[in-house]
Amino acid sequence: MAETLPHQTVERADILLKGGTVITMDSQRRIVSPGAVAIRGRDILAVGPAAEIEARYAAEQTLDCRDHIVMPGLVNTHTHLPMSLLRGLADDLRLDVWLHGYILPVEREFVTPEFCFLGTLLACAEMLRGGVTCFADMYYHEEEVAWAAVQAGMRGLCGETITKLPTPDAKTYEQSLQYCADFLAHWAAHETIVAVPAPHSIYMCTPEILRETTQLARQAGVLQMMHVSETADEVEHWVAQTAMRPFRWLEDQGLLEWPLLAAHCVHINEEEMVLMARHGVGVAHNPTSNLKLASGFAPVAGMLAQGIAVGLGTDGCASNNDLDMWEEMRLAALLAKGVTGSPLALPAAQAVAMATIEGARALHLDHLIGSLEAGKRADIIVARLDDTYAVPRFETTGQNIYSHLVYAAKACAVRDVFVNGRLVLRDGHLLTVDEAEVREQAWAMARRINRFFIEREKSVLDKLVDIGTLEQQETFEVQAKGLLHDVQTFARGLEHPEIHITQHTSRDQYDTYFLFADPSQGRLRYREDHIIQPGGGVQPVYTLTLLGPAAEAEYAHSVVLTRSRYTAPADRSLRFYREYFQPRAIREISKHRERYHIRYKGLDFAVNLDRITHPPREGYYVEIKSRTWSQQDAVRKASLIAELLTILGAQPEDMLPLDYVDLFDEAK
Repeated sequence: MAETLPHQTVERADILLKGGTVITMDSQRRIVSPGAVAIRGRDILAVGPAAEIEARYAAEQTLDCRDHIVMPGLVNTHTHLPMSLLRGLADDLRLDVWLHGYILPVEREFVTPEFCFLGTLLACAEMLRGGVTCFADMYYHEEEVAWAAVQAGMRGLCGETITKLPTPDAKTYEQSLQYCADFLAHWAAHETIVAVPAPHSIYMCTPEILRETTQLARQAGVLQMMHVSETADEVEHWVAQTAMRPFRWLEDQGLLEWPLLAAHCVHINEEEMVLMARHGVGVAHNPTSNLKLASGFAPVAGMLAQGIAVGLGTDGCASNNDLDMWEEMRLAALLAKGVTGSPLALPAAQAVAMATIEGARALHLDHLIGSLEAGKRADIIVARLDDTYAVPRFETTGQNIYSHLVYAAKACAVRDVFVNGRLVLRDGHLLTVDEAEVREQAWAMARRINRFFIEREKSVLDKLVDIGTLEQQETFEVQAKGLLHDVQTFARGLEHPEIHITQHTSRDQYDTYFLFADPSQGRLRYREDHIIQPGGGVQPVYTLTLLGPAAEAEYAHSVVLTRSRYTAPADRSLRFYREYFQPRAIREISKHRERYHIRYKGLDFAVNLDRITHPPREGYYVEIKSRTWSQQDAVRKASLIAELLTILGAQPEDMLPLDYVDLFDEAK
């Protein structure tokens, strides 16, 4: 210890970090080298030159930090910690396919309190090793996330996710709201955990839910978290639905009157940035996740110019696939330069601020953490400067140390980590989590998920059911189709005394067939049906049908009994289904259809007069269908369909036992 002057009073400290390059991230952005930090209990006592601090404080424990950086702990402003157990499960997919096609089905099957506790422990171990001392999480069973974070010794905002749909911890949104209210009450005034509401997004919630979550946040005195404007499709659909951009809509609903942490904010415009700055919205920028999911490039430089608090986040391991904030710093700085065309767009010092003090400001925790200042909590990391990739270093601009942190340093350089004054990582050894045990349990969970995933991928039907918005049903139809040589005969046939037309519509149909390598899986048909209205308008209807691989039975005149194993409205885009099912081949058929609903001899039939427009094909086709429920009923209706075919002008030799897609050689 340095020699003290006689008149100096030596104060007691618990820990002294001495001799390192201290990066304070305070308002003056002071860098002290060699510097020292004195810690007592949970707080920072003093920060300054090493000689001054050593002279003033007598510490029970002193850590030599020469050739090391001493800096604030990193703040991960957006993640989904339990998803560490889904790392690498489904990669290189668009956000909607990744989320609705893969992640949500697996979550419905596996996400339990135990899953969330284990996944959070795994994530905390990774984050602490990388110098992350504080996180903002959004997930389910957030009570377990909080307990795991406490065990690991981390600071965190734990956001209970609420949606209008059933979730792994609630069958209804009312249950979600009650769970969230109880969760907030349970963790009120905790030393290191802040419980907050986390409505998933404006499109996964209703205005009523968002008003409820805002009220919960207001009553608890905490912010709330939400995904906002992550993809272009999300924003376009919202504007089409409401005629307002997302942040304008949030303001219009009064939902910006209380603090909000908005994750992503990739597709926002200047008007929205002004609104965000006016209302103090914090932003969690997730560069790696946004790139991996091809969501786009957030206008970070514009947000910073408006004075918005922009922090950095990793997002979850299922979409990143790690929790490395050093990568996020580097990528944030590089992306801003590439997008704006200016190397000045986001300097290294600003990237470090986003990972520390600006992240803390976005979380409304900057009065406690984010910088090394007397009176703040001792969330501190010590990182090596003597690795090969760290040599040499210069001191030519006063900013070199920030450049080293952003463009050269790596997470593995972290030696020591303090959270709330507690030493949780010492010389690279994690003191709070049994990593070997956690890894073993994570591998066991992965094996279970792997078996589920592989089995599901074998079945088109299972994949349909797992999308979650459709219900399985089986429809049996007796049907026949044939080539027509004379449309006039068809028209005269509809005037037959025993045929009564109950409804007639005109429509253009655009069918896309997905063909699979295993014919037993059947065929999946996506249909875009444009029903022509009397006034000339068009009413679009979208359906998805899984067709059986073969006829169930065949009768005279090529009348067949077919089975549609799955049919329902198609509530997602053709592109989504194509990328999700990944068929072996795709065939497209377009046609104009005159549809007649008729009664013949007391029974209902659908009669279609079709003209195929793509691929171009001459002539007209007649198709007759009727639903059935028994073998006896099917036989009777097959006989009546044969009679109708004769009346409408289809000859036996012109009957087609195949579907339209099979008329073309390339479809076989």
